[in-house]
Amino acid sequence: MLLLAFDTATPAVTAAVHDGTAVLAQAFQIDARRHGELLLPAIGRVLAEAGVDKRRLTALAVGVGPGPYTGLRVGLVTAAALGHALGLPVHGVCTLDAIAHQARAEGVTGPFTVATDARRKEVYWASYDAEGRRVEGPAVDRPGELAVRPGAVGAGALLYPGTFPEARGPEHVSAGALADFAVTELAAGRELLPPRPLYLRRPDAQVPAGYKAVLPA
Repeated sequence: MLLLAFDTATPAVTAAVHDGTAVLAQAFQIDARRHGELLLPAIGRVLAEAGVDKRRLTALAVGVGPGPYTGLRVGLVTAAALGHALGLPVHGVCTLDAIAHQARAEGVTGPFTVATDARRKEVYWASYDAEGRRVEGPAVDRPGELAVRPGAVGAGALLYPGTFPEARGPEHVSAGALADFAVTELAAGRELLPPRPLYLRRPDAQVPAGYKAVLPA
């Protein structure tokens, strides 16, 4: 297996190549406003560092969020275009699941919650058991509306210590962790998600109401 993975659901623009055993190369850059500019160069760098021609890839994995509309669609559109051009299957991964997988690899134990910043004083969150399996969520809520959740990870948890005491990193998803999660799930015979976005709420942009017609009826 040669799997290319990437995610744009958080402020991090991240890509990685995994050979089915280990991560061969990965890139990670935080810039919430430049997903569209940074993703393809990041993909090019990890393929070059891994010494993998894109035509040798066997699958793609992409983070499906939850995340803000503008950033999230960059990764999903890129995955759809590459999958079509290269004739590859495209697997979706919940971004919160990938962060949970990364947290466990970095030593987080016991039940915990992953929370990322959803802006508008809200967080995207999901809860996991001691084995790292998701047991609740994903959802989007104001932290004050949630019960106190100790042992949380993620940038959203770090923003609201009253709800997420003793919060810690990782703050954002790593494509290396996302790739490893995807490979692990596929090797166990478990299906991943379709490559469709988990927005969880409507986009900020709305069609204006009551606008004047400029063409004759």
